[in-house]
Amino acid sequence: MLAIAITDSGVHSALNALAARVGNLSPVLREIGEDIAERTRQRFATSTGPDGQRWRPNARATIEAYLASRGGFGKRGINQKGQVLAMNKRPLIATRGLSRSIRYQIINEGNGVEIGTNWFADRISSGAAIHQFGGQAGRGKKVTIPARPFFPIKQNGALYPSDKAKMLEMINKYLAGK
Repeated sequence: MLAIAITDSGVHSALNALAARVGNLSPVLREIGEDIAERTRQRFATSTGPDGQRWRPNARATIEAYLASRGGFGKRGINQKGQVLAMNKRPLIATRGLSRSIRYQIINEGNGVEIGTNWFADRISSGAAIHQFGGQAGRGKKVTIPARPFFPIKQNGALYPSDKAKMLEMINKYLAGK
């Protein structure tokens, strides 16, 4: 399972202050988990990363393989069905397997939240991680997959600013008793 480990000191400090003030963190952690999971799922609908940047489009070979698997080619090349399929093909949503696998769970006896996916968890190189961070994939690692971030975490473990602000807002709201 690909899981997010938040290493941001600001979020950690706020969570530690919260833990010192209240005994049960589960409500705010559940709210954070639900929010991150939903915002992550929405990124697939818009093909946009947590930084607001559109994901790079699919490579020609990806589109051709997609069309071939769905009857998009006729005797003279791409048929009408294939044209419609190609026009509507967006990155990371062929089967919606990845977007549907986004989950969260409360861990550490109610003192933590884990957000992740088990998509391709049985593979040596996680399918989710290669799409999140980009890298080499395929037989012989000859294919370069561009990063198409959907989780709110950068390669260095830092959160994207908008997601960090949203988490801190939820924690501060909970601390204020609202």
